[in-house]
Amino acid sequence: MRLACVVVLAAPLALHAAEGLQYNVRINAPGDLDDLLEENLDLLKYRGNPRTDIEQLRRMVRTAPAQANTLLATEGYYSPTVNVRLDESGTPPQVTVDVTPGDPVLVGAVEIVLNGFASNPESPFDKEALKASWPLAEGQVFRQADWEGAKRAILRAVVQTRYPRAQMTESVATVDPDTKRALLRVALDSGPEMRFGAIRIEGLKRYPEEIILNLNKIKPGDLYSEAELQAFQSKLQDTGYFSYVEVTADLNTLIGERQEAQAEQSAGAPQPATLPPVPLLVHVVENKRKNASVGVGFSTNTGGRTSVAYDDLAVWGLRLKSALTVEQKKQTARGDFYFPTTEDGYNDSFGAALERNDIEGEVTRTASVYAKRAWGTPLLERSISAEYLNESRTVAGATSETSSTHAMSLPITYAVTWRKLDNLIFPTRGYVLNATAGGALLPILTDEKFIRVTARGITYRPIDPKNLLIFRGEIGALRSGSKEGVPATYLFRAGGDNSVRGYAYQELGVQEGDATVGGRYLATASAEYQYWFRPTWGAAVFYDAGNAADSLSDIHPKSGYGVGARYKSPVGPINVDVAFGHATRKARLHFSLGFTF
Repeated sequence: MRLACVVVLAAPLALHAAEGLQYNVRINAPGDLDDLLEENLDLLKYRGNPRTDIEQLRRMVRTAPAQANTLLATEGYYSPTVNVRLDESGTPPQVTVDVTPGDPVLVGAVEIVLNGFASNPESPFDKEALKASWPLAEGQVFRQADWEGAKRAILRAVVQTRYPRAQMTESVATVDPDTKRALLRVALDSGPEMRFGAIRIEGLKRYPEEIILNLNKIKPGDLYSEAELQAFQSKLQDTGYFSYVEVTADLNTLIGERQEAQAEQSAGAPQPATLPPVPLLVHVVENKRKNASVGVGFSTNTGGRTSVAYDDLAVWGLRLKSALTVEQKKQTARGDFYFPTTEDGYNDSFGAALERNDIEGEVTRTASVYAKRAWGTPLLERSISAEYLNESRTVAGATSETSSTHAMSLPITYAVTWRKLDNLIFPTRGYVLNATAGGALLPILTDEKFIRVTARGITYRPIDPKNLLIFRGEIGALRSGSKEGVPATYLFRAGGDNSVRGYAYQELGVQEGDATVGGRYLATASAEYQYWFRPTWGAAVFYDAGNAADSLSDIHPKSGYGVGARYKSPVGPINVDVAFGHATRKARLHFSLGFTF
């Protein structure tokens, strides 16, 4: 049984005679068809027009059924029954539009003809995969918008490959109202194959060409690929050296060369199967070399924040990033130097930092220097780093032997991150996994040898476009002869915005004197349900649990649960949560920007 949706559109009161004839329109149509007719029928578009009088209204009533039939056909209804009545007995006049759409026309057989598209052993072109990508499948309702979208999609899929000059030479939809089927035929001509030529760079003034050349994986002779152009452009934008980057195939040069060649050829000369190599054009606008900034902010983890940053893009051929950050619980001064990416794709850096933390009764002061090599893609990132730390620690209420200690260490850490997300900024499906392994294994600049491993992950499981489940977990373990001599940075705590909500930042750990300090083991887990009542606004309920301890048997999970608001801002998701800590019997506000890691 189908229920008709009734829309009554009341004409506003006439403010003056120039507004034209006023009348009411009542549309009785099922589903969203009432909106379609309301937005497009002349009866609605010209109501109140100064030129609309009773005769014009009568003409629109007579033409409305044919206009409605045309509109309904775009939604797949080719045999509707449309009755339009005009009642002039009342004031204002009343127009009633009754629609019975009937059964929609469905997609029948689909024929896709591909002319050209030659394959070669070097890189075969998969015609069957292209045909299988056709989005308007047999049995779907035949809507005009879907038909046009399907044609654009298959052509777009071709021109982004080695055939950027491909054209659609035929597109026919034959609708049979008796069988309620639409037979579709689409023909594509590949045009000539295109390959990349040599690279040309425009806009470089202060920075060396190696910054661009080392990131370029496109070699002369490679088959044209829009995806490769976009990936190259994205890498250049991420370097920080440029305020504007555009990576294109220089088709203007190619067109000029072809025109000259055609002028030399006799009339009727055969069209070449391939085009000459097209130059790869990189146009950049450089960022200014030096930049200083001041910022203020607030975190529910570490409190109010003031920061001063200074960047220099050309210090001994390296990129310098430095910052002084003062927060209520943490103060940091650091400087990092980054080498240009190597031809092999390695990103090398080194730096130094001074840091003071005052968290849950434990005060640490750390000086460190590091060197790091990172490589990979956003889907699989890897790094190896070596760091020397010199740390002093004061614990409130501890015994005289442990109230103030000193440690130095030279750990080496290998890290790997796997990402498989539908969107890196606003993920709704997929997962991220991160694992680290390392430690201070040699008695060099190290008070206590240790081994440390961690693993954490987050997964997004959509129920439907409005409902989303998120699961998050983290584990960690450290093995050493003694905790004394292991820097606090490498021990584990829990609690805070991206850990166990309902508890203060790193509140959960090992009790020592009047303070909470890090433990050898960590385990946390979280489950969250989100409902998006608008595209950019959502609400959440969640349950977190976890703790840190010096032995697995001593990990007694503390739980927190609550509700939150979600907003998709231009810079990433903003999360505001109110969580209740079951162990502390207190509610706490949490604020975070972006997803966990």
